Amino acid sequence: MGKDKNNGFKMISSVMPTYARFNLAFERGEGAYLYTPEGQRYLDFASGIGVVSLGHAHPYLIEKLKKQIDLLWHCSNLYRIPEQERLAQRLVDSSFADTVFFCNSGAEAVECALKMVRKYHFENKNPEKYHVIATSNAFHGRTLATIAAGGQEKHLKGFKPAVDGFNHAAFGSLEAMKDAITENTGAILVEPIQGEGGFVTADKEYFKGLRTLADEYGLLLIFDEVQCGIGRTGKLFAHEWYGVVPDIMTVAKGLGGGFPVGACLATRKTAQVMTAGTHGSTFGGNPLAMTAGNAVLDIICKDGFLKNVRNMSQIFTSALDNLVKNHQDMFIERRGLGLMQGLKCVAPNSQVNEKLIKKGMLAVPAGGNVLRLLPPLIIGEKEINEAINILSQVCTESN
Repeated sequence: MGKDKNNGFKMISSVMPTYARFNLAFERGEGAYLYTPEGQRYLDFASGIGVVSLGHAHPYLIEKLKKQIDLLWHCSNLYRIPEQERLAQRLVDSSFADTVFFCNSGAEAVECALKMVRKYHFENKNPEKYHVIATSNAFHGRTLATIAAGGQEKHLKGFKPAVDGFNHAAFGSLEAMKDAITENTGAILVEPIQGEGGFVTADKEYFKGLRTLADEYGLLLIFDEVQCGIGRTGKLFAHEWYGVVPDIMTVAKGLGGGFPVGACLATRKTAQVMTAGTHGSTFGGNPLAMTAGNAVLDIICKDGFLKNVRNMSQIFTSALDNLVKNHQDMFIERRGLGLMQGLKCVAPNSQVNEKLIKKGMLAVPAGGNVLRLLPPLIIGEKEINEAINILSQVCTESN
């Protein structure tokens, strides 16, 4: 008999049990739909938590990735990667940034931003300015540094002491942000729209004020657009709605259309301190990932694509507003921007989500008892109407 691996401990699954998974498995996807092996169809308004930006099995992405698979998967950043250079230049041309570092996830992109803050102030003879002010209910990733940046107890529990160097101020309050600045502060880190925190937004004056504070106190301003960037709000980057530019920006999720891609964008002034050897990634910027990123931008940057996202957003938000108005016993308010919409629930959002699943629709719970609705950016009026009908059925049957 083989050796007992349990040694008196309870059984554990071969996949580490770090997720509270639904008892659902999908075999294939097409556009805004996922299908189980049994053929049951689900309307996907989760999009892999805002990742599958162009829907499932987009033919153009498939074509580009299949072609690249036959050529080259990986060669490392010891060598030039033409598709990486092309994607970097396109992101630079489309943003405030002068340069881009590629990685594999949003958390890695934020880690790069945090390292850049410390190196920037170190090279400018201010090594004590390593503290970063983030906001309440923020989410910036699952690494030790990024859970400290997020500052939420539910993510920090069991992983203390928290990484040093993070302070927090109430999201949306310029006064709180100013009060949090000390002689050790080096940067401000904020999501233009809070994702995991429950799709909380702030007004244009708040973001303009953050830029003013950063300039006044010699701080770097970092926008975390991991969830709200890459067309999700109807503009390529969410901060464009506010007319404010950061010094550093992190993106991921929708950039790869489902393939793991993360990126940290920065100005020349900020990033010039990141010289050879200061940062790196084995897999970041590999040919497959860069092909995916370029294919996504090919579609999103086409004339009329983002305009259609804005048009669909108007139809969606109007329908959701009517839903909330007619079912105040179920929903308190609508939150969000573009195709990044949330419904603050009366009952626990997990219960509402389970009812949606039974009706064949996928959504994502978030903080603040909000249910996130993140349809792919290729969504049409037909799928929006289907989603509203399912939500209405859940409301009616819950009465």
